[in-house]
Amino acid sequence: MADHDISLIAHLMRRAGFGAQYHELEALTEQGYEATVAALLDPESQPSGLDLDLAERYFIEWSHFTRGVPEYWAWRMINSKRQLEEKMVLFWHGVLCTADSKTQSYPTSYDELEMFRKFGMGSFRDLLLEISRDPAMVFYLDNCLSHKGAINENYGRELLELFSMGVGMDGEFNYTEDDVKECSRAFTGWTLANNVPGQPYGRYSAKFLYNPADHDEGTKTFLGETGNFNGEDIIDIICKQPAAARFLSRHLYRYFIADEAQVPAWMDTPPNDPDTIKMLEDEYYRSGYDIRSMLRVLFHSDAFKNSRFALVKSPVETVIGTLRLIGDWTTPKPGFEFIFDEMKYMGQELFNPPSVEGWHTGREWIDGGTLVHRINFTADFVGDVNYPGIRGMVDRLASDGPTIEPAQLVDGCLQLLGCYELADETREMLANQAGKDGVIHTDTGDFSERVSKTLQMIVATKEYLYA
Repeated sequence: MADHDISLIAHLMRRAGFGAQYHELEALTEQGYEATVAALLDPESQPSGLDLDLAERYFIEWSHFTRGVPEYWAWRMINSKRQLEEKMVLFWHGVLCTADSKTQSYPTSYDELEMFRKFGMGSFRDLLLEISRDPAMVFYLDNCLSHKGAINENYGRELLELFSMGVGMDGEFNYTEDDVKECSRAFTGWTLANNVPGQPYGRYSAKFLYNPADHDEGTKTFLGETGNFNGEDIIDIICKQPAAARFLSRHLYRYFIADEAQVPAWMDTPPNDPDTIKMLEDEYYRSGYDIRSMLRVLFHSDAFKNSRFALVKSPVETVIGTLRLIGDWTTPKPGFEFIFDEMKYMGQELFNPPSVEGWHTGREWIDGGTLVHRINFTADFVGDVNYPGIRGMVDRLASDGPTIEPAQLVDGCLQLLGCYELADETREMLANQAGKDGVIHTDTGDFSERVSKTLQMIVATKEYLYA
């Protein structure tokens, strides 16, 4: 597959980011696929963008109690040059789940997002250690209520079941109930220096504290190993397990390559693509649990390159991708609140996954209500030629000549939307619709309207649901 294939670059940017405008895809295509992957995997070489403290000077409506964290994250997803970094923050937000419905402390949630940005593409071992120390997680899963002699199993159980290994693999259980208890004992004393505060102190984030006086120093037996384990020892043991390699590999495959079974079914449901999963597992061990190395292997794999339009876009991808496409919200301005309402109506409320299991993805994003809402949302925006991204598409199509054939108009719109593809029957139907008003002149006042209507028809197709 050609290194300078623009459709491959478009595919990469939909998966490893939130999409890109066509002129950006052209520039990346000149750079080449390998160089584009390398840049995505090296976010530190790109500017970090607008810091929250500076953003608060622009968004004066952000109160000190919320610190504008939801709006700030959306702004970063739309505008950050570090697209894969933000995509990984969203990934870990859906795997290592906490919810504002319980924590109710955006400053504490903000610290968690910053932790994901710092560790989300590093060592899986370090990430598990950081999430175990994360105040939002300590509070959300009640580890601050787990004490020597009176353990709370919530965090120990979810660490094993949903954060690192999964219940089972290849029809066999990965751990026992005794392992859950021993794991929970090892994390006693991992607590908060100050509680996750409500009003009037909600402007301050909570901090982690290790209290050795409340830590169970007894001997523990966990996954076949015995010792006076602390939480760090537990994580070291977990990361050595084949189940941890499988768990991370399947999650990355499901997020970046193709829809898979939901996590609770993984014990008895083998991977759809065992060869690619095995390749990722091998890299997990070869690299010393390095997530960035696994992503490099993934993006260069044939499985990834050949998986175009095999994933249903999430609501966040739909909303953020649309706003990046139209070129709006490139500078700070009021009004971000509607973005989160739109995501919620489509089934994904940031900072509030439905449970510690996260969101069910793939075709479960789509039902009668959410489908209509996502189509209406996208069609409303691409149908407005006042947005610079849509205006640019109109001008680009007009430059092809004084007239344009209906099929050429449809193909041009598909290309400018990011090299989308339609079934022959659907493409023919859209071309017939585009040409029903006669010859398409590019230098007349109604050309913009005909382009916008064609764009609206495309984004209403089932093919546009996929990334």
